Amino acid sequence: MLNAVGLQNKGIDFFEKNIYPKVSGYDTNVLVNINGSYLEDYIALAERVNKLDKIPAIELNISCPNVKMGGMAFGTNPDSAREVIKEVRKVYSKILIVKLSPNVTNIVDFARIAEEEGADSVSLINTLLGMSVNIKTMKPSLSTITGGLSGPAVKPVALRMVWQVARAVQIPVIGLGGIMNTNDAIEFFLAGASAIEVGTASFIDPQISVKIIDGISDYLADKGFSDIRDITGLINR
Repeated sequence: MLNAVGLQNKGIDFFEKNIYPKVSGYDTNVLVNINGSYLEDYIALAERVNKLDKIPAIELNISCPNVKMGGMAFGTNPDSAREVIKEVRKVYSKILIVKLSPNVTNIVDFARIAEEEGADSVSLINTLLGMSVNIKTMKPSLSTITGGLSGPAVKPVALRMVWQVARAVQIPVIGLGGIMNTNDAIEFFLAGASAIEVGTASFIDPQISVKIIDGISDYLADKGFSDIRDITGLINR
């Protein structure tokens, strides 16, 4: 899937007033992904979410454009990434997950920066940068020209990066990128992921996460394991 949907939503005011009262009653953990165009946006959002008792963690999306640096993503510049993580860590006292961009030379460097600045976990990968051209109109298919590529096409790249990062840092790694079924999920755990996220596959089958959970349980039982942690990073042992 190649998309230019962006990260539009109704903002923190709407979330606090209309969404938080509903999700705070759920019998599960609800996490919040935050993003901004300016460093100040990240700080302000982290401060406000920190006050919401029923939200135990945030996922810090540093793949957004840093307006002050000419639109370059926070997560593709080491100094910029370090600054935003450091400043958010100062004001956010709960679990901090940093979502990493794959559009870098060495993703391990950014994972280490996140760990050094106090992140509790890293999640990877965000979408790869791609584009499409409409040969009938002879124009780019997307209004933004380039967009985010996700789905099964990116899985080998995501898996490789998770494997690299899991061997380089001590904090947990959350794996995502092209996970479409149980087998895909298990590959990420074997490569070192402590947890996974499923995105694009949910558009095809909204029940896919439940099916993957059931499939993992069956796999562990068949292999004689009692806990998913028994196979986490197994290929590196």
